[in-house]
Order: sequence, then structure tokens, then C-alpha cells
Amino acid sequence: MAQQRRVPLSTQRPGSTVCVLGTELALDVCGSAPRGAASFQAQATPGVKLWVLHEARSVKLPSSVGRWPLAPGPELLLAMERPSKDAGDEKVRISYFREAGGVPVGRALLYLTCVEVSLDADVTRSGAVSRTLLDKASWTWGPEGHGAVLLVNCDRDDPGAEGLDNEDSAVRSYNDLQDMAQLVLRTRGPRATFAGHRLLLHLDFGDADKIRVFYGGNGAELEMFKPVLGGSKLAYTVRPSRHHHESVFYVEGLAFPDVAFSGLVSLHVTLLESPEKGGWDSGDRCQTPSPPSQGVLESPIFTDSVVFRVAPWIMTPNTAAPLEVFVCSVDDNEEFVAAVGALAERAQCPLTVCPAPQNRQDRWIQDEVEFGYIQAPHKTLPVVFDSPRDRGLKDFPVRSILGPDFGYVARQAPEGASSLDSFGNLEVSPPVTVRGKEYPLGRILIGSSFPRVGGRRMAKAVRDFLVAQKVQAPVELFSDWLHVGHVDEFLSFVPAPDRKGFRLLLASPSACYQLLKEKQEEGFGEAAMFQGLDRVPKPTINEILANEELRRFNDYAQSCISWNRDILKRSLGLAEPDILDIPQLFQSNAASGAEAFFPDMVNMLVLGRHLGIPKPFGPVVGGRCCLEQRVRELLEPLGLSCTFIDDFFSYHVLLGEVHCGTNVRRKPFAFKWWHAVP
Repeated sequence: MAQQRRVPLSTQRPGSTVCVLGTELALDVCGSAPRGAASFQAQATPGVKLWVLHEARSVKLPSSVGRWPLAPGPELLLAMERPSKDAGDEKVRISYFREAGGVPVGRALLYLTCVEVSLDADVTRSGAVSRTLLDKASWTWGPEGHGAVLLVNCDRDDPGAEGLDNEDSAVRSYNDLQDMAQLVLRTRGPRATFAGHRLLLHLDFGDADKIRVFYGGNGAELEMFKPVLGGSKLAYTVRPSRHHHESVFYVEGLAFPDVAFSGLVSLHVTLLESPEKGGWDSGDRCQTPSPPSQGVLESPIFTDSVVFRVAPWIMTPNTAAPLEVFVCSVDDNEEFVAAVGALAERAQCPLTVCPAPQNRQDRWIQDEVEFGYIQAPHKTLPVVFDSPRDRGLKDFPVRSILGPDFGYVARQAPEGASSLDSFGNLEVSPPVTVRGKEYPLGRILIGSSFPRVGGRRMAKAVRDFLVAQKVQAPVELFSDWLHVGHVDEFLSFVPAPDRKGFRLLLASPSACYQLLKEKQEEGFGEAAMFQGLDRVPKPTINEILANEELRRFNDYAQSCISWNRDILKRSLGLAEPDILDIPQLFQSNAASGAEAFFPDMVNMLVLGRHLGIPKPFGPVVGGRCCLEQRVRELLEPLGLSCTFIDDFFSYHVLLGEVHCGTNVRRKPFAFKWWHAVP
């Protein structure tokens, strides 16, 4: 619906009235009618379209009705089809008549100037700014939705800069501009009209700390770009150029969606006029506008608005194609790093080794960061999410990952970080459909103390951030039964060629006891665990099955995993054939919870069809580890290649495994997040 502005005809003002292209002027013809007048007639020059609203009917003029009764209060609407060449070059004439008179008893003449004022962004999400009939002041989700997208400018395109690009108010490179969204102000019409009015670009007070707007005038030199909106700058007066009809602004995001920020921001342009501008003339003259008197308030006659949504941070699941593998080099893990490197080579994926001076003997790179991305129609940017754990690797994300076209975001835990704030406790499922509801970007999975009263929980700031991104609605699982407390200790996802395109792997004490019982019944009860490992007890299958305390604890561990199994089936829309049970035993730590009894095989590195699985050192039956053999039987039919990596002394005894000690940057989803319907 077009914007409409009322113009009272009773106000006798010199000069020309401005009509903005695409809007309507509503004229109160009754208000200026002379005493005794009973009807009126309206005529306009060719550039003006007229309608009469009379008794709930809209009639375009000219019509078969020559005169319109002034009772019961008709309204005259006008619109203009193109910008004026000169001020006041179009007119509307109103003639008033008595009941039976043929001679007008009064006339009013309105001089009109049409101007174009339009604020445009990439509302169609095509990757370029274009004019559109869509509602720019709204933002809708879905494949048929519309609305502009804004990136948080959280990378560092200038290696010499101190912080993130959006932490200063300078444009340091053309690459920096490419991370921003364009906002185009179009103005057409007589220069004298714009000289006599004011164009104000402005934002809402509540958005001032969420975005920053740069403008470089008509030049392309970097030094010309200055911040004109954001922070303490809430409005900027735009002076249209004599030779350019478009003014291009660049908008950067300063904040991600969060608990107190929906992600929506608005920018407006308003055309202001003085009370002395425009109006009716009693004769056939159009006077040149004069500047407003000092102290006289201007009034808005038109506003155009554009709404942006700040792009959410998006995680990628194990099933996404790997782009880069990360591992830390510490004092005692040379063989582990070599094994991960060999697996990455088979998967044709680059390997980045974080050296000891950078990691300060902190090997748990999965816990420190999570790789994701942000996306707008014109650009996709990888963004690393830095956890609140802040141990030896705390400087690695900023010093080694943040850079040109690689962004950074972090959340702190003012209440104090716990183990559940490490990002081994942050995973995401592949795309799923749950009771008809689609999650095309999957659902985030985090561990919590629920259903236990008290206990550890992920920091509120991190949970709030994840929920506010909207497109990967988080699910809380029960992980506080574990000593470390991470979801990656009992679940993983691997790609599959059938069903939903993946399998959920769950650690399973029940499956492990069933396997060991089978081997005992086959006569292999004296086969022992941990062969080839020095100074490690080597219990046999018979001893494990006879250990009632171990059995009771694993019954408890199985009940915790089964609880999570039910949550995952409900929350991800899974059926039993979508889940594979990976044999695993846990043992009790009297102080604080469960630990893996042997290397935890679900805590694996997934690189496409290539899996790096913790070597379990299970009982050798027929020349093969029976635990490895069972996992191969489960996974190889899916086209997956299983490589068992020895992490026993370098990670397992330190309460972590292969997944904990590695990290992967993955290919973004082909699905565009704005096509989702949260």
C-alpha cells in the first residue's frame, strides 16, 4: 500500500507541494470550499493521476461525472508517475460550484513537484541491490521470503590491524567493503526542490550499537569513506549530487543475534520540509522556495525504510565435506599427529598443525573452538567460535585463525567456565525433519545436567547465543554423568548412502557386553584387553564379565545413554534403523563420574567416508581385535573406511580421544539459511 499524506487545501502557502514518486496525496476538498459551495470539479495536467473517494467508491478522473457533491465529505487523491523536470511543472485545479450555478464561486490551484526518494538494498536476496515492489520494511523467512541480509564484519582484512574489522570506524581495504551490505539511496527531481528540503538518513536508537554505516561520497578512494551512522551518530544529512542520482552506503554488522537482539535492524531515509515550503497559490504563480525561518521545525513528508537481518552463525555437521583438519603438536603426540596427517591425506584434505609455542601444551583443540560460517547472498565467511574455556590454546583463534575473510566470535562465562563450556560439548546434527517440521541446517546438540538436580551446565551466555541464531534450534542432552561431560563422548554422526543420509552412532555398554558374551561362548574367554601396551592391566573377557561392580556401573551408563537416545529420537525424528550401537564400556571415577574403560570409539574424526577411530585395544580373537571387527561390520557396509588410531597414552589416559584432539573446518551447507522457516 502506498504511503499517503494529507494536504489541507485551506492552508494558503506559496510555492510548490512535493509529491514523492510512489506515494499519494490526499486533498481535503471540503476544508477549502467557499461558503455556499455544494460541488466541485477537479482537473490536472497530464503528469498527475486523480481519484475521487465518494461513498466508499474510488473513481478515476476524468470520469462521466463532471461535478462531485461536497457532502458527505469526498476525498481527492493524487499520484504522479515520473519525477518532475522543473519545480511546480504539474498542477491540479479545483473549481467550486453552488447548488444550481454554472459559474465557479471559487478556485484553488495546487502546483506540484514530483521527486523520487528510494532507499534500496538486496531485498530479493539475489546478491545485488535492485528495485523491487516487495515490502522493504519487513523481513520474512522461507524460499518465497524477502528481506536484506547483513554480515557481522568480524574478520580482519588488514593484517596490521589490532582487532576485528568492526571494532574500528575505518575502512582499511576494498576487501573490507566487500564484507558489507550496500544500501542505495536514489534521488531524482529538480535540484532546487532538494536544495529547499532536507534528506535525512537515520536509524533507530536501539540499533545504534548493532550496525555502522559508511559513506564515501561520489569517490572510490578508501580515505573518503567515513562512518556516518552508528554509535552516537543517529542521523546523517544527505546532499544529493547534481550529477549522480544514486548515493551508495555500506553497512556492517557489529553484533550477532543474541538474547536481547533479534537480529533485525532498520535504516530509514526521511524527506523533511519547512512549514514555509510548498502549498497552494491563489493565482497562477509558482514561487521559488526560500529557506526555513530560524527556529522553525521541519516536518517529515516521506519516509522509506529498509530492514536487514544480521546473518546467524551456523555450525556444520560431521557429514559435511571437510576443508581443513587441525591438530596440535605437543611433547608426546608425534605418532598421533602423523596418523591424523595420513588420514587427512587419504581424504585429500589439508592439515594444519598448531605448534607447541602456540598451543602451550594444550592438545584439546576441539574443546577450544568450533568452526562455522556466516552467509549473505553476496558473500560467505568462515567464522570460528571461541569457547570460554581459555586454557593454553586461548590465543590461537585470534592469532592464527582470525584474518582476511576468516571471522571470529566469542562468548565469555562470567559465572566461571566449567568443562561443559568446552566445545567437545557442542555438536550439530545433519539436516532432519521432525514430525513434518524441517531443520534443513540440523539441530545443535549440547550437554547439560538435566534431569539431574544441580550439576554442571553450559554457560548461559553460550546457550543464549546458540538459541538466538534461530536456524539450528538447540537440543539439550544429559552429559553431566560423565567425568568430562561432553556429548562427543557418547555420540557421533557419520554419512550414509541411504535413509536420512547419515547414521547416529551411540556408545553402547549393552552392545559391548553382548559382544564379549558371544566371544566367551565361542571359547575366547581368556582373550585379554590392552595387548601391546606397557604398564597397563590386561583384564580378560572372563574377568570383565565377572566384574559385578563394573557391570552395575555400565548399567547406569547405559541408562544415561538410553535417556539421551530417546531425546535424540524425538528431537531429530529418528527411528531405530537410523542408530548404530558402538560397543563401549565406562568405568567409575569415584570423585566425579564416568570415564571410558577403553578408548572411546564414537569419539572419532570424520573426513567424508574416511573415519579416524580411537584404537580400542580390545581382545584379539582369530588374529583381530574383536571390538575393531564389530565396528567394521557396522560401518563398512555404509561405504565407510575405518582407520584405528592409537591415542591411548597421548589422549585416552588424559580423558580424551581422537575427536577431542582434532578439529575440522567444513564446507558450508548448500541450503541458504534464509530459506529456512524457524
